[in-house]
This record gives sequence, C-alpha cells and structure tokens, in this order.
Amino acid sequence: MKSDILNHFDLTGKVAAITGGGGELCGAMAEALGSMGVKVAVLDIDLGKAEARSVAVIRAGGTAKAFRCDVLDRVQVRECYEALCSLWDAPDFLINGAGGNDPRASTSEEFHVSGESSGPSAQSFFDLDPAGFRQVFDLNFMSTFLVTQVFSRGMVEKGKGAIVNISSMSAFTPLTKVAAYSAAKASVSNFTQWLAVHFSHTGVRVNALAPGFFMTEQNKFLLVDQKTGELTPRAQKVIAHTPLCRFGQPDDLIGTLLWLLSDASSFVTGVVVPVDGGFSSYSI
Repeated sequence: MKSDILNHFDLTGKVAAITGGGGELCGAMAEALGSMGVKVAVLDIDLGKAEARSVAVIRAGGTAKAFRCDVLDRVQVRECYEALCSLWDAPDFLINGAGGNDPRASTSEEFHVSGESSGPSAQSFFDLDPAGFRQVFDLNFMSTFLVTQVFSRGMVEKGKGAIVNISSMSAFTPLTKVAAYSAAKASVSNFTQWLAVHFSHTGVRVNALAPGFFMTEQNKFLLVDQKTGELTPRAQKVIAHTPLCRFGQPDDLIGTLLWLLSDASSFVTGVVVPVDGGFSSYSI
C-alpha cells in the first residue's frame, strides 16, 4: 500500500519548464524537480542566472538546460518551446514563475489623505505611472498567458500535463501600496480557474500556488533594516499577521508543488493553494 501511494509522486523522466527559474523561489523548484528525476528547462531573462541554476541541478545529479527567455516576447517564447521539444520532448509540466513589481506602480503610503504629502518622494495613487502599472501587469499576468498559450499545446496533444501558476496573497486581499501587483496576481488566480475549466476535457490540470511572505534576497531590503538588522515596520506587521510567526523559505513551497504536479492530485484542478503560514486565514 505504501509503495502504491509513493508511486503517485513519481515524476521520473518527466519534462518541466520553469519561467523565472533563475530566481530564488523558482530556482529551488528547479533543483527539487531535478532531484526527482525530472528534466528541467530553466527559463529566465537573465541567462547567467538560468545557467547557474542549471549547473546546480546537474551537479546534484539531475538534468537541466538553461534558456534565455523574455516571457513577454512571444517569438522568443516559441523559440524556447521549440528548442525544448527538440532537446527532450514537449513539457509535461509548466511552472509560470516569472513576475515582479515596479516602484512606479506602487504608492509610497498605505492611505491617501487629501492635502497631505510625505515629501518630494511621495507617490500617491494619482502619481502612478501608467507605463509602470502596465509593466507590472504584463510581467505577472500577460507572461502567464503568453507562455501557457505556447507551452501547453504539447500537453493538450499528449492528453496529459500539469500547469502551476504563481499567484500571491495579494490575489486574496490586496496588499496596501502595491496596486498593480495586487491586480495582476488577482488576474493570475482568475485565469488559473478559467483555464482549468477550459482544459478540463484535455487531461491538462491547471492550479496555482499563492506564496505568503518569503524572506529572499530580492525582497530582504524591504523586510530588514539594513542599518539595524531589525525587521522593518511593514515586516513586523506581516509577522504579526502570520500565525506560524515566521517568513517562508523557498523549500516551503516544494511539497505543495510536487503534489500539484504529480498524480497524487489527479482530481485537483482550478485551485489556488496558499502556502503562507496561515496569513490568509488569520483575522483579529
């Protein structure tokens, strides 16, 4: 019985494509999948980061290949897909991990108070740069749409596959300041559900992870005061609202990811799973 259950998690020989694979969170996913016998295509706009992560997978005994990929360039996305298919096969798994924020699309204060200003660097809702807003929306949502449209075709043709998008706590309840990021991630969650229904007769499942607050090098400067080493006021708010009383680590995403990709979740599609230490469940 035990071996039968474990067989549901066997991913040996599968092919996975991960956008944003050179980053900390998706890089950890790439290494984990490589250790499970998955052939991993690490896609990132920064080829150096993608190559470094691929090397880490290979050194650990896995199989990986780095691809430079601008996820907003449909031509380049298709070229990566065709190269991957020629190298191994059409992917069995797609993880849409590319994303990020832009200061131009975030307010400097949580609340707008008419007639008040925090100084020359203050940025209210009325100051938000439409180009910055569009960039954040495109990077988080349009990239998910474009890459999925290209990379899922082989899954549909094979009649089996799993797509995992990366949503956010902002998709459940918008976080203050990050207007564009919150709107984009809400779109990712909605699109995940829509596509899960659309693909429900093809054998391709579509789900999403919604990470809580993770301490990575990318956002550490926002969470830790560089002079004192103490948590910033915003970070203190996060911890106070997280029942498990800590930030997430990249490996905290792996168990849920493997479940969503494997046959262990064969009857699961269209869900957005919080991996957040209880953040989304807690209310005073």
